[in-house]
Amino acid sequence: MRDEYDFSTAERGKFYDSDAQYNLPLYIEEDVLNYFAAKAKAKGIEVNTLVNELLKKDIDLIEGIN
Repeated sequence: MRDEYDFSTAERGKFYDSDAQYNLPLYIEEDVLNYFAAKAKAKGIEVNTLVNELLKKDIDLIEGIN
């Protein structure tokens, strides 16, 4: 590394994007992932599609209780 850097021509926020969306990683236990991967394969869909569908159903059930 240099002892000193010249930031005199730098632009603040040049790469900032207020509309940026971040996909946070989810860590699923191997046996759970294997189960859902097999179910998704049997249905001919992606694992993420199956898991999202199931989570949306759970949300509907939770919201229905309140």
